[in-house]
Amino acid sequence: MRVLVTGGAGFIGSHIVDALLAAGHEAAALDNLSTGDKANLPSDVPLYEVDIRDDAAVAQAFDDFRPEAVSHQAAQMSVSKSMAEPKYDAECNILGLLNVLQNAQRVDANRFVFASSGGVLYGDVETPADESHPADPISPYGISKWVGEQYLKFFARTHGMTCAAMRYANVYGPRQNPHGEAGVVAIFCKRMLAGDGCTINGDGKYIRDYVFGPDVAQSNVLALTGDLPEAFNPFNVGTAIPTDVNQLGHRLHELIDAKVDRDVPAPAHGPHRDGDLRSSLVDYGKIESTLGWRPQVKVDDGLAKTVDWFHDAVGATRAAAQ
Repeated sequence: MRVLVTGGAGFIGSHIVDALLAAGHEAAALDNLSTGDKANLPSDVPLYEVDIRDDAAVAQAFDDFRPEAVSHQAAQMSVSKSMAEPKYDAECNILGLLNVLQNAQRVDANRFVFASSGGVLYGDVETPADESHPADPISPYGISKWVGEQYLKFFARTHGMTCAAMRYANVYGPRQNPHGEAGVVAIFCKRMLAGDGCTINGDGKYIRDYVFGPDVAQSNVLALTGDLPEAFNPFNVGTAIPTDVNQLGHRLHELIDAKVDRDVPAPAHGPHRDGDLRSSLVDYGKIESTLGWRPQVKVDDGLAKTVDWFHDAVGATRAAAQ
């Protein structure tokens, strides 16, 4: 199968490209490289350097590659940025999605997988939410993901497409971009390895469901290639295991302190950040029963793999600069 992965040079997208290639499929990436990196992709994978808001450029990429399926990962990912710039968030996450959906429909790419977010759709939940839990987004980012799912339902109903909305928990792992507000694991790794202090927002008792990036990639491959029961299929992708930011910061500090030959400042607390949920957990039972997916990498193991990757990346950057 030929699959176009938007955001394919980014963190999750590049892992999806790898998983597709390993499964014997043909993949291409579409990415404006604002947060993605060409180095995340094998050299023989086509890369269309395109912004999903650019109608003509998106259409040209679809005409050139003629995908049979689309994995749409490109997005504005920061809750804080969406709070400050809701119009920009909508341009990327709603109008950009529509550009991709319309071109997929135009070239008969009838399987469409969308990066949604259980972490923002369900609002504050103290127990793992399943897909029937009412949507209650409190940020423009969450609203744009909810609207995106409504457009998927429309294209499934009106144009005969088969769509899956992957409601991610908090995804982390190698290749995650440590710049900006998104991706606390990556941000903490970068700062601790640089010898800088990290700030935990508020009291740090923010419960999250951390799921490893390559595990998320496998869920996407199954949604792209497996038998789906409905025209529109929402799937939670997470672990249902709670971890708060204090625990996360403490564990990362332990791992990094053991790797470097100097003192690593422990995380300190700062002010609360608007838009942050107190608790977010998802139940992955539906995707497990439908497609056979379940998380494979435990949080401790995933954090260790992530620290190793960032440590090696810092070493490689220093060696290249010498």
